[in-house]
Amino acid sequence: MAVILELRCPLCDRRFSPDAVAYTCPSCGEVGTLDVLYDYEQLKAQLDRDALRNRRMQSMWRYRELLPLLPDSSVPPLDVGMTPLYEAKRLAENLGVRQAWVKDDGQNPTGSLKDRASALIVARALEQGISTVSTASTGNAAAALAGLGASVGMNIIIFVPAAAPEAKIAQLLVYGATVLLVEDTYDVAFDLCYQMCVSEGWYCRNTAMNPYTTEGKKTVAYEIAEQLDWQVPDVVLVSVGDGNIIAGVYKGFYDLYQLGWIERIPRLIGVQADGSAALLHAWQRGLSAAEMRPIDAQTVADSISAGLPRDRAKALRAVWETQGAYVGVSDTEIVAAIPQLARLTGVFAEPAASAVYAGARHAVLSNVIESNESVLLLVTGNGLKDVKRAQQSVASGLRVQPTLESVRLALQNM
Repeated sequence: MAVILELRCPLCDRRFSPDAVAYTCPSCGEVGTLDVLYDYEQLKAQLDRDALRNRRMQSMWRYRELLPLLPDSSVPPLDVGMTPLYEAKRLAENLGVRQAWVKDDGQNPTGSLKDRASALIVARALEQGISTVSTASTGNAAAALAGLGASVGMNIIIFVPAAAPEAKIAQLLVYGATVLLVEDTYDVAFDLCYQMCVSEGWYCRNTAMNPYTTEGKKTVAYEIAEQLDWQVPDVVLVSVGDGNIIAGVYKGFYDLYQLGWIERIPRLIGVQADGSAALLHAWQRGLSAAEMRPIDAQTVADSISAGLPRDRAKALRAVWETQGAYVGVSDTEIVAAIPQLARLTGVFAEPAASAVYAGARHAVLSNVIESNESVLLLVTGNGLKDVKRAQQSVASGLRVQPTLESVRLALQNM
């Protein structure tokens, strides 16, 4: 196991022993989402980067020594991680960049990157003998926790906005989770979930509030680096709502840089929906996380809808520290990006994930990304998560009679 030196607040820099704090910084409150920091010198002495090639385990657990678990702890049986990474030459030509890749995390067991966080949270719950884990979610984190929990028979309680896509709610119920449909926003569901966890003694998986969600999500950066033979892209684009994924991507590359396994950390570009762009506005105005105030978040990309991003401190840092940027895209562009990305790469993304393509176009046109740079688009969720929006993004098929003449006529009239 990676030796945890401390938990550290990115705002006040206070440091805590791993067993002293369960969730956020006692001084800064919920905005003080904690970093999990390791003894990197000890890890350098113990680990050999190139030895990873010989590991047969094709999941996030191939990096177990860099994760906060005891060596003999059980982990969920589902294969989370080691998702495909594709070079996308047509995408590079379309964007006007030197080279492009797509990392398809929609291929995880429940269809999103958030399986990584839930896999680690469930493993830590097993390690500590915890029987009930709960989370609030717009859908993907809930599905991830429900699926990973089901794989080990754990009691899972989900708080989800009643307006979440029906397909996502159905997925939770199929896994057997207890689903509470909150007649309010995600932010309200988030607070309600945390209050119940404290009151009932459940383990709270809420994004960012539990510092180990970042530790699960960081494994996607490990994979990107390894799959590219440790030559990381110039730029990585990430869709952003609560900010925990971009925080995790940064943390993963940060770990690798501390170990000397990569020469630099890529510039990180966060993509937000215009109707849920709290981090974009804060970055543009130079606001700190503590200065941010809630907004009325409205977007078709439910997975990145957040009125007050819960991991805002680390999400802002991820961009500032890498000389990256935030960009905003409209809902119209997000929906249009679903077939555009699919036709350029063969990867089917839900709205929140397709946003990275729309964001990449904005970033290139505004010279945030230069033509001589290499770019990776992180696709965080499968398009089957929201088939309704995918249907809205394309025209209907061609109706024909069951005759060759009818088929030929339809094709001629396209």
